[in-house]
Amino acid sequence: MTRYLYFAFSDCKDPKREEEYNDWYANTHIPDMLQVPGMIKATRWTTAENKKGQIRKYLALYEFETDDMDEFNKQVRIRGKWTMDSGRFSDLPVFDPDNVPRAYVQIMPEKKPRRAKTTGPKPKATTKKQ
Repeated sequence: MTRYLYFAFSDCKDPKREEEYNDWYANTHIPDMLQVPGMIKATRWTTAENKKGQIRKYLALYEFETDDMDEFNKQVRIRGKWTMDSGRFSDLPVFDPDNVPRAYVQIMPEKKPRRAKTTGPKPKATTKKQ
């Protein structure tokens, strides 16, 4: 199976209800979405840089596996509709529009920094002329 990352960037519509939003996202929405076949795990993140006018303060990062992306997306839609129909979806999130990619597949193996064998170039010996 191919492994993917799914990026769900979001904001809370009402800053006064941000605590409620984060509680719903972490304790209702993510557990609901992890029921989609192929889901492996999810984490949530918040921006490390607060810039004026910035949007999409939050990121939910899902990891999943599938051999059939169309079927996986179908199951995500079914699960999402179920959350709405059962009253488990919140009125607070603002997500990116559908034309923004969310699922990504790895195209390069992981690279790590090389460990330096020395701490730098050796200093040149100097001799003093007298």
